[in-house]
Amino acid sequence: MAKKEMRQPIESGCPDGFQYMHPVMLRNFGQWQWHDHPRPGVLRHVAHSGDEIWTVRAGTQRILDVFTLRKLCDIGDEFADGHVRFTIRSNIEYMVSDQGKVDPLIKALESSGFVVGGTKNSVAMIAHTQGWLHCDIPGTDASGVVKSMMDELIDEFRNCNMPNRVHITTSCCQINCGGQGDIAINVQHTKPPKINHDLVANVCERPSVVARCPVAAIRPALVNGKPTLEVDEKKCICCGACYPPCPPMQINDPEHTKLAIWVGGNHSNARSKPSFQKLVASGVPNNPPRWPEATAIVKRILRTYKEDAKDWERINDWIDRIGWPRFFELTGLPFTKYHIDHWRGSRKSLNASTHIRF
Repeated sequence: MAKKEMRQPIESGCPDGFQYMHPVMLRNFGQWQWHDHPRPGVLRHVAHSGDEIWTVRAGTQRILDVFTLRKLCDIGDEFADGHVRFTIRSNIEYMVSDQGKVDPLIKALESSGFVVGGTKNSVAMIAHTQGWLHCDIPGTDASGVVKSMMDELIDEFRNCNMPNRVHITTSCCQINCGGQGDIAINVQHTKPPKINHDLVANVCERPSVVARCPVAAIRPALVNGKPTLEVDEKKCICCGACYPPCPPMQINDPEHTKLAIWVGGNHSNARSKPSFQKLVASGVPNNPPRWPEATAIVKRILRTYKEDAKDWERINDWIDRIGWPRFFELTGLPFTKYHIDHWRGSRKSLNASTHIRF
């Protein structure tokens, strides 16, 4: 009897990127000699073989509708070589091998309402988390905040006038599924979840909720003879992770859900070691659809950074050089006792020497 064949696994991961690559890029993969930056939004790479590839970057949002996608693809078929890619910050890039196609491509993009830029020392497109469209625990709409801020920062995206590249990210809750960069706009939940004890036993799988808390602040309890849950408010970080498996643990609130702004994070090991971001503004009003208060604070920080930083100095390097007291003095943001780390692991971040900046 023939041996039964095993079922083959379904390959559902990322597809092979080489099949979508521009022929010039495929032919010279790993053989690039140098590159330059002719103008904002345009890059040129030259291979050892002498081949050139020109890349044009246009600003696009992360959540695209079908009409916009088809429009972008039509532009690529007509004015480029039919090859595109999306950056990690959701901007579309067109690759062409002929320099003569660059200007017509830029004109076609700008006439269709797309902005060319976001390269070198500019304010790159803001990365963001899900927000109201998809997530079930957002305190604000991350994509809406991005739209509002990029409308105000369009000139900084279109031109290369900043001291160095600026990365901004927005998050709709403290879980930060989108990751953080140099500046991050976070939602600050200022209170622990409010529990409806009458519904917990019927709706929630209590062991899963207890296990989901990242700081072990939730434990089983009995209230009025009914099995329910309770929260240790001294441990709670108000992240909202308990709400998806247990909707009776309501975390959002029209009054207490505010925005907070954090600055100075560094993910990479380039120039300096990785570092956590620091809180610089909290309790910022969560006012859709334009979020003017949060946008004004971010613009103030960027304006101060642009005026005071040295050439090619990133935001975290600039803050390390001038110190946090000087940062608050230059930006005019109020400094309160709540800006000081008070958790037990914060001793590593506090100054423990006599070397003080004046």
